[in-house]
Amino acid sequence: MKLYDNQNSYSKKPSVITIGTFDGVHIGHQKIIERLVKVGKNKSLESVVLTFFPHPRMVLQKESNIELLNTIDERKDLLSKLNLQALVIKTFTVKFANLSARDYVKRVLVEELNAKHIIIGYDHHFGKNRSANIEDLKIYGKEFGFDVEEISAQDIKDVAVSSTKIRNAISNGELQTANTYLGYPYFLTGIVVRGKGLGKQIQFPTANLQIKEDYKLIPKNGVYVVHSVIDGLTVYGMMNIGTNPTVNGTSQSIEVHFFNLDKDLYDDTLKVHILSRIRDEQKFQSVALLQEQLKLDQEHALKYISVYE
Repeated sequence: MKLYDNQNSYSKKPSVITIGTFDGVHIGHQKIIERLVKVGKNKSLESVVLTFFPHPRMVLQKESNIELLNTIDERKDLLSKLNLQALVIKTFTVKFANLSARDYVKRVLVEELNAKHIIIGYDHHFGKNRSANIEDLKIYGKEFGFDVEEISAQDIKDVAVSSTKIRNAISNGELQTANTYLGYPYFLTGIVVRGKGLGKQIQFPTANLQIKEDYKLIPKNGVYVVHSVIDGLTVYGMMNIGTNPTVNGTSQSIEVHFFNLDKDLYDDTLKVHILSRIRDEQKFQSVALLQEQLKLDQEHALKYISVYE
């Protein structure tokens, strides 16, 4: 998959395009992109996903505390695995939002992307104030020489339902439900930074994950079964999201204890896949009682992993 953004322009190859945020790149999105790739092969067109960043609500509703399933880099990585030929990321600005529908179609879809076939949802709106719809796009198609294929209402509903259920499930700590709709384990990506060292003192050393993107949806506080790929090997562990109330912590942290791993991970970029939730975060009367609970959590995690593998 080739990536086109502000640094490099699209190649102008005749294309089949679908347009959207594709947050999560979940099973509903995957179905649409599978259709896109098939049409591209049948019509000898380059299969292109057109997406936008920042998310329009980040620009047009700045007070909106939007939470997304993927960072833009995570989205790129997920889309790259779907046999697409090109991903075009347009920078979303107020100026871009103010383009008329016709100017958007002419400048972006036709002149920049050389669209010959567009696959889009029946409820798609575009142009200034989202004033144009799919019927307008079909009229522009006749003017500019591209076909418009409508994604069915049922498929669009499936996408919307999946996205809502995934966000709700993650917010509620129901990772197995979320992962079913995603088609892969939900994951967090961040840099390993130094923590207070408490985990090491009680024989549960942790990698402290710092996520720079404040729009990334973080699961509900609690303890989770996780895995990461480190040096090409899958390593399992357990992760705590929370404030460490036992030691009077106040700010949220994300700490991962890997089983059977002796490696300095500081400053490494780590992708942590979340498999299942073990329990809520708790405040214990002593660090010793916390340590005993962590041993039980590890037993729980190891039993889960033995079935998961």
